Amino acid sequence: MINLEVPKKFAALVNQARQSAAEVFRPNSRKYDHAEHSYPQELDLLAALLDGLNDAGQGASGGAGGVRRSKDTGGGVRNGGNMSTALGTIELCWGDVGLLLSLPRQGLGNAAIASVANDEQLKRFAGKWAAMAITEPDCGSDSAAIRTTAELDGDHYVLNGTKIFVTSGERADAVVVWATLDRSKGRGAIKSFVVEKGTPGFELVRLEHKLGIRASDTAEFRLENVRVPRENLLGSPEINTEQGFAGVMQTFDNTRPLVAAMAVGVAKAALEEARELLVESGIEPDYDRPPHRQPAAAATFLGLEADWEAAYLLTLQAAWMADNSKPNSLQASMAKAKAGRTGTDVALRCVELCGTLGYSEHSLLEKWARDAKILDIFEGTQQIQQLVIARRLLGKSSKELR
Repeated sequence: MINLEVPKKFAALVNQARQSAAEVFRPNSRKYDHAEHSYPQELDLLAALLDGLNDAGQGASGGAGGVRRSKDTGGGVRNGGNMSTALGTIELCWGDVGLLLSLPRQGLGNAAIASVANDEQLKRFAGKWAAMAITEPDCGSDSAAIRTTAELDGDHYVLNGTKIFVTSGERADAVVVWATLDRSKGRGAIKSFVVEKGTPGFELVRLEHKLGIRASDTAEFRLENVRVPRENLLGSPEINTEQGFAGVMQTFDNTRPLVAAMAVGVAKAALEEARELLVESGIEPDYDRPPHRQPAAAATFLGLEADWEAAYLLTLQAAWMADNSKPNSLQASMAKAKAGRTGTDVALRCVELCGTLGYSEHSLLEKWARDAKILDIFEGTQQIQQLVIARRLLGKSSKELR
C-alpha cells in the first residue's frame, strides 16, 4: 500500500519551503532572469535559515544539498533526509529552480560529498559550498570518457584538464572534480576530488550565457598542475576494474532524484498557473467527466496532470529507497528520465495552452519553459537514463549494451 500523502513530520518543512518560494523566490524570479551572473543577495538569509535547520538536526534542508544515506533503518520503514530534501526541493522549485541552485552550501557537490566522503572528510568540508565538475569539452553524457587526469605525487594528486558547465562554479567554495587515475584502466580509475577555490592552477575561464536557470552561474574551469591533498580524494584510492566506477557513480543515486524533484517542482508551478489562466478564460477541467467529453484544452490539462503525478511518485520512490538503505540506481534513473521529460513537456504544453499569455512576460510560464529544459539534460541526459534503465532491467553491462 502506497501512502500518497506527505508524511506528517515533514508538513512544517514543506510549508516553510513553499512560503520561502512564494516570498523570496517568486518575487525575485524575473529580476535575476534578466540580471544573469548577478549574485542574489536575497538568498543569504534563507541559506542561514537552512543551515540552522541542519544544525538543529531536523533531518535535512529543503534545498538541494547532499544527504547522508542511512545505514540502518532499525528493521522498520523510515522517511528521512532524502525524502525531506526531495519534498523541500519540489516546493522551492515551484518558486524558481535557478534561485534554488544559487543557494549557498546547497550545491550538487555537497550531495557528492555526502554520498561518498568518510567521516573525517564530512567534518572537514562541513559548511563548504561545493559545486560538481564532471562534463568536459570531449566528454558529455558518457562520464566514463573523462580525460582530466590525476597523478599521485607524494602527498598530493596533480590534476590536469578542463571542466565545463559547472553549476555554481564561480560562487562555490570548492568544486568536486571527476578525474581518472589511469585512462588505460577504464571506468574503475575514475575518482572524485575536492578542489578548494584559490588552489594554484585552478582557473575560472568563463561564465556561460544560458537559455534558462540564469540566476545560477555556470562556469568553465581549466586545471593546470593543480595539487590537491591526497586526503581530498573521495572514496577509496584503489583502482578496482571489477567494480568499475560504482563509487563515484553512487553520487548520481543521490543527485538524480533531487534533479527529478526540481523538474517536478517546475512542472507543478506551470500546471497551477495554466489552470488559473484556463479557468479565467472559462475553461475548467472537470475530474468527474471523461476527457473526450470536455473541451480539448481541459482534456490536455488533465493528461498533463496525470503525467506529472507519475513523475512525482517515481521521485518519492527513489528518495524513499535511499532513506531505507535500498539500492536505487534503477529507480533514480527512472525518476530522472520521467521527471526530466515530463517537466519539459508540461511547461511547453502549458505555454501552448495559454497562448499569448504563456509566451509573454505577463506570467512566468515562458521562463519555466526555458528553465525546465536543463533538468532533462544535466545529471545525465534523457538518453543516458534510458540506457541505464535498459541495462538494469536486462542485466547487461555497459560493454554489452551501448
